[in-house]
Amino acid sequence: MRIAGAIRTDVGCVRQLNEDSVAFIASAGRDDRDYGALALVADGMGGHAAGEVASALALEVVRRVYYSLDKIPSEALRAAFDAANRAIFDYAAKHPDCAGMGTTCTALGVRDSLLWLAHVGDSRAYLMRDGRLTQLSDDQTLHAQLVRDGVMSPEDAGKGAGSNVILQALGTRLDVYPTIWTEGLPLRQGDIVVLCTDGLTNLVSDARIAEAVSKNPPPEACRLLIDAARRGGGHDNISVGVFVAETDIADPPI
Repeated sequence: MRIAGAIRTDVGCVRQLNEDSVAFIASAGRDDRDYGALALVADGMGGHAAGEVASALALEVVRRVYYSLDKIPSEALRAAFDAANRAIFDYAAKHPDCAGMGTTCTALGVRDSLLWLAHVGDSRAYLMRDGRLTQLSDDQTLHAQLVRDGVMSPEDAGKGAGSNVILQALGTRLDVYPTIWTEGLPLRQGDIVVLCTDGLTNLVSDARIAEAVSKNPPPEACRLLIDAARRGGGHDNISVGVFVAETDIADPPI
């Protein structure tokens, strides 16, 4: 099984600077061993250009550390997120103009036909399977936590005070606890995986995401979803990646 797809980022209609960072490495090997695919989105936050610095650091460190370790994906992702958190925190400590910066980060590793998730913040990962879109990540926001605690209804989430409060972000403190899957999710032929920042999900419904990714190839789905977010106001940076699980032509028939 291999992953093919596309990922795009757009500044949106309001902001002057794009503080999102995205990456997709289809395959990487070391010592003749294939370490699989890695995709991630990071949505930076902080004054001036600090958010851009934080998300770019997350992308660079997670990618480098993940592919440098001869570990199972869950252990490699944990080490990569820990290293990225420390790198962003230390950079901010040395650069006063970046004080308080941080970034969400949602990453997907694919190896040996298994999907692995690592996640901090409110960027999202979805799985489209058998016509149904399922959110794989849990939003680490105040309202999402209140819903999980039974204090707030899902209908009220995202409205009013506290709707944009993120409970965790890389680089904001040393004791960040990413969600890391300890077991991989077996992929099936035709599965579609989506990565995106809240610049998309705040303006585009899950139903519209499902329609776009199920009816269009990944590059076109990305374009259509970004266009939809821009038509909705585009008040934030917009990033989205769409990836399809395909049987490798070298795989023998089962």
